[in-house]
Amino acid sequence: MGLERRLRTGDAVFIGLGSMIGAGVFSAFAPAAEAAGAGLLIGLALAAVVAFGNATSSAQLAAVHPTSGGTYAYGRAELGPWWGFLAGWGFVVGKTASCAAMALTFAAYAAPPGWERPVAIVAVAALVTVNLFGVTRTAQLTRVIVVVVLLTLAVAVAAGASAPGRPIVDGLVAEGWYGILQSAGLLFFAFAGYARIATMGEEVRDPARTIPRAIVLAFAGALVVYAAVAVMLLSVLGPAGIAASAEPVAAAVAASGWVWAEPVVRIGAACASLGALLALIAGIGRTTFAMAREGDLPRFLAAVHPRRHVPHRAELTLGTVVIVLVALVDLRGAIGFSSFGVLLYYLVANIAAFRQAGAVRRYPRALQVIGGAGCVILSITLPWQSVVTGVAVVAVGIVYRMLRLRLTRAA
Repeated sequence: MGLERRLRTGDAVFIGLGSMIGAGVFSAFAPAAEAAGAGLLIGLALAAVVAFGNATSSAQLAAVHPTSGGTYAYGRAELGPWWGFLAGWGFVVGKTASCAAMALTFAAYAAPPGWERPVAIVAVAALVTVNLFGVTRTAQLTRVIVVVVLLTLAVAVAAGASAPGRPIVDGLVAEGWYGILQSAGLLFFAFAGYARIATMGEEVRDPARTIPRAIVLAFAGALVVYAAVAVMLLSVLGPAGIAASAEPVAAAVAASGWVWAEPVVRIGAACASLGALLALIAGIGRTTFAMAREGDLPRFLAAVHPRRHVPHRAELTLGTVVIVLVALVDLRGAIGFSSFGVLLYYLVANIAAFRQAGAVRRYPRALQVIGGAGCVILSITLPWQSVVTGVAVVAVGIVYRMLRLRLTRAA
């Protein structure tokens, strides 16, 4: 029993937007401003350039390999099993922690004080259930969430536009290029959601045409939104105000005098967290399914539900792990290694796309060089704690696969 092709271009675009315009738009600008000040605008531009190189690599690969797993499958096919495993391992482990963080972020906005963890657990269970009902249900709910979030951000940008503005380009490089690169690494995470489109390659109709188009459209839409919000925040709060606020979008709306709109922004932020969590569960479930099918994770996880056509064991297992993390660990400040894993994931995608030749090539190799070099530079300029944790997680994965291969040969 295999997955079923049900998603159209619009569905795929909304899934990508739901991943990119998630909680990051409400929270990623504060650490970026702390690192780079007004230079976060340059950081955003650099992140967008690197992300565009990665997006075109993913689109080119997806057209040739319309299967679940995204770069895990592409790396295996184009470079070999070890490359695919490294990409898949970094994605699954890092994004599982991101799921827990998104659930806790949602609860921070939506739950009464003291009830954050129970509410986060309920949210994870509910969204796993939505995914189990089929990929079309996931796409439908994602559309609703994305529309709510876009309307919320439109209100926020309008509020900012009504307030007296301040210069947004003063001190663009005052924090130095290291700070700018660090902000680019932090903001790159916001664009990484188009991977969710590629990981669902076995559920998209006419994938050779649909996936490349959806990836580029989702990326373009997210870039416009992030640029508009960045300009608004710098105009209203300035770099210091953004860095000092845990909720900069809500703070900007309040500073603009639109006090009535602050609760609206909080509702939008809660919805954005749910949208990102929903898309993450779908994407990680498909990558886990693909890795299990190849034996890189327990084969028990490679099952597909006979009626719903979803990888139900992978998603149920993922949901269980995320609920345990939400219940026991505070991950909101400790998931920097997720960015490291995502950059490793796309480094493999760029190398795999660079090696493609002939009629399958859709984009110049220069884009893959830009994307790959950008992944390396951004990964090593992340906060050192994130780099150390990321290297440790990759090392654990390598040891796990080496032991599994040795046990398989011994049997």
